[in-house]
Amino acid sequence: MTLVRGWESIELLRGGYASIGNFDGVHRGHQAMLNVLISRARSDNVQAVAVTFDPHPIALLKPDAAPPALTTIEHRAELLSRYGVDVTIALPTDRSFLALTAEEFFDSIVRAKLQAKGLVEGPNFFFGRNRSGNITVLRSLCANHGLSFDVAPPVTVDEQLVSSSVIRSLLEIGDVAHAVRLLGHHYRLSGKVGQGAQRGRTLGFPTANLTDVGTLVPVNGVYAGWAWVDGTRHQAAIHIGPNPTFAEGSRKIEVHLLDYHGDLYGQVLNVDFVDRVREVQKFASVDELRAQLSKDLQTVRAKLSTVT
Repeated sequence: MTLVRGWESIELLRGGYASIGNFDGVHRGHQAMLNVLISRARSDNVQAVAVTFDPHPIALLKPDAAPPALTTIEHRAELLSRYGVDVTIALPTDRSFLALTAEEFFDSIVRAKLQAKGLVEGPNFFFGRNRSGNITVLRSLCANHGLSFDVAPPVTVDEQLVSSSVIRSLLEIGDVAHAVRLLGHHYRLSGKVGQGAQRGRTLGFPTANLTDVGTLVPVNGVYAGWAWVDGTRHQAAIHIGPNPTFAEGSRKIEVHLLDYHGDLYGQVLNVDFVDRVREVQKFASVDELRAQLSKDLQTVRAKLSTVT
């Protein structure tokens, strides 16, 4: 994975084919676009470059309307690399950058900085101040300056148009399995393991409590997934929400790693979501809760046994 912030080492990045966008989630629609980008780059023996933004432009223009991110910049670059991109450039978004007209954006970014041989975009790409540039404008600018230009068609999965906003809506109702089908990979949360109440340990199900999570947290519930420790994947049961059995109302992210024994406190833990198991429930007794947790682990094992 090669992640470049801003224009450091720009001389090493010039002369390739580029795709520009937020790429939040790096979902199947993005992947279709990347397939075209990489095919173009490989045929000319040059680099395939993805250009994204940090933060999302809406976070500056309309902070209250900014959607929660599906990926951190680091994970986004990792996914882009997984799908064949050679270099990801994370452009720092500021108001002077957002003030560029479409033509200024094309001249300063595409021609001067990237010196791109060609561009590959999706059908709903907009650029420049007030989103004044669109696919028609970009096609004309590329033609005028001798750049190739490709538009990847939209992608549907399960008769659903794939988009970051649709994936967010699915996660917000807990339909992780559907979201994963649209993503083309598991949905990931990353956070630092903080100090919890140690109640899970007394129940026989110790948990790692995730803090400082910067991306969209799915709706409250119990989920099946994978947790990564030192490059090794472990089956995991993930509880998101309060603990009503103990009259605890705060929302927490608690991860129980199956068949794992070790201290994770202070580490950064990556957790990949696969499917939802059940809603958060209040139980009449600790014994009833403990029995349900045992059933949950059986369900998690069963769901993950068929997932690679």
